[in-house]
Amino acid sequence: MLLEGKKLLVTGVLTDDSIAYSVARVAQEAGAEILLTSFGRARSLTERVAKKLPGGAPDVLELDINDEGHIEAVSKELMSRWGYVDGVVHAIGFAPSDALGGNFVNTTWESVATAFQTSAYSLKALGVGLREPMSAAKERGGGSLVSLTFDGRFAWPIYDWMGVAKAGLEAITRYLARDLGADGIRVNTVSAGPIRTMAGKSIPGFDQIAGHWLDRSPLDWSLTDATPVGQMVCFLMSDWARMTSGEMIHVDGGYHAMGTDIRGERIDT
Repeated sequence: MLLEGKKLLVTGVLTDDSIAYSVARVAQEAGAEILLTSFGRARSLTERVAKKLPGGAPDVLELDINDEGHIEAVSKELMSRWGYVDGVVHAIGFAPSDALGGNFVNTTWESVATAFQTSAYSLKALGVGLREPMSAAKERGGGSLVSLTFDGRFAWPIYDWMGVAKAGLEAITRYLARDLGADGIRVNTVSAGPIRTMAGKSIPGFDQIAGHWLDRSPLDWSLTDATPVGQMVCFLMSDWARMTSGEMIHVDGGYHAMGTDIRGERIDT
């Protein structure tokens, strides 16, 4: 199996419709042993949904991504439990409500800072904080850090400061790939099309983006099935991707490559 014997840490599993849950499910089906993270009151939700995973409920570690002490504790736990970690999934993002929904020019710095720290800077914090266990996997094919984005090259309707944060995350991916490569750590991000996850549905005007996708994507994109995204994330954590780093890979039905929709009508992005 693709991930036979691999040890993986997956963040962001909260509900069974989340992309992170699909990553965890596909990883188990591909032979990996996984750990999940959550924190605070949400941890009980993660523990509950973990029981639905086909390979059995993995342990859930406490991790507030903005708490350096939590990241340090997770690193120590990985070294104590496994002595390394083959792959880490960053599936974390948050923006206050006033940073979304067409309020771009009025958003306060406090809200912008929260969105950027949690959704972008946290990738650097996680990558550097888990450098020891990921670098310890160098002789096993190398450590892999994979995040999730929503193509930050464009100004999407209603996405606002989360879009800016995702653009930052994509840049951080490239810089981390540069700086962690000597330790055998590769860093990539997957740009997923819209999925009706709890997080996606909480974005004001989500349907405005999702509706265009079904017309413009050359492949039949599903708004409810995150399995293809999970499969790509797992591929990037496998030995088959051991020479791939600094990439943003689209799993969006081909939407990103189209200048017009399938009827030949121009759609501005």
